[in-house]
Amino acid sequence: MHELGVTFHIMDHLERVAEENQAVKICKVTLELGEVSTVIESYLQNCWKWAAAKRPLFEEAELVVETLPAITFCEECDQTYATVEHGKICPYCGSGSTYLLQGNEFNIKEIEVE
Repeated sequence: MHELGVTFHIMDHLERVAEENQAVKICKVTLELGEVSTVIESYLQNCWKWAAAKRPLFEEAELVVETLPAITFCEECDQTYATVEHGKICPYCGSGSTYLLQGNEFNIKEIEVE
């Protein structure tokens, strides 16, 4: 389960940001999580709750996850389509000359602090 390592990485980064900005408490963190990012949201939420309880800056901090859909682009017909539904093969022309446009992101989008 790499979600625990991801959680520690996020919190370490946010602790530095909070210190630089003299924040005393992080109330809410919003993440953008790509649909095919390999991070499982429910595991991430569980790890967040466990780790937040052990770090005073994050006590009661809410983690909000916004899922970004996976979108693939076909180089043959210039169409985009839902990656999870259709995979690597373009549903419009049957080509395998495709690549992922979005959906594997993992970004800190927003932080609410006191």
